[in-house]
Amino acid sequence: MRHIISVLLENESGALSRVAGLFSARGYNIESLTVAPTHDATLSRMTIVTTGDDRKIDQIEKHLYKLIDVAALQDITIAGHLEREIVLVKVKVEPNQIETLQQIAKGFNCSLSQVNEQLFIIEMSGSCEKVDELLNSLNDGEIIEVARSGAIGICSGESALSIPA
Repeated sequence: MRHIISVLLENESGALSRVAGLFSARGYNIESLTVAPTHDATLSRMTIVTTGDDRKIDQIEKHLYKLIDVAALQDITIAGHLEREIVLVKVKVEPNQIETLQQIAKGFNCSLSQVNEQLFIIEMSGSCEKVDELLNSLNDGEIIEVARSGAIGICSGESALSIPA
């Protein structure tokens, strides 16, 4: 099963490396990973997407808690959550395909930037499933390049990932 684990960790060099090393050493796969500072400059929020049964995810969480840099963590998949990913797609289309591309972009609520008469860049924010749907729908154009941010997420209820008092 797919899980999204949010981690608050110290915003210092080597913290990301220690988390990635933990996954690598134990043979766990990271499907996507995003990290950025929070409103507190001393902390970063890391979002890890991985797969596994409940036992495997429990082991991952226990190992993460042992890392000195980790202040708090939460598997947001088990609660209601909002998840988003950003994608940029560069496509090459023939002049007779431009209208179709514009309709696809409109249908997915994308931003469409024309680079030249045959090259376009599509920008979209949405769930990972919506991003996959967009990429599958672009079969009329030739995809030149794809850049995906990886998932970020936050609990939709009143609970928040924070350092325990």
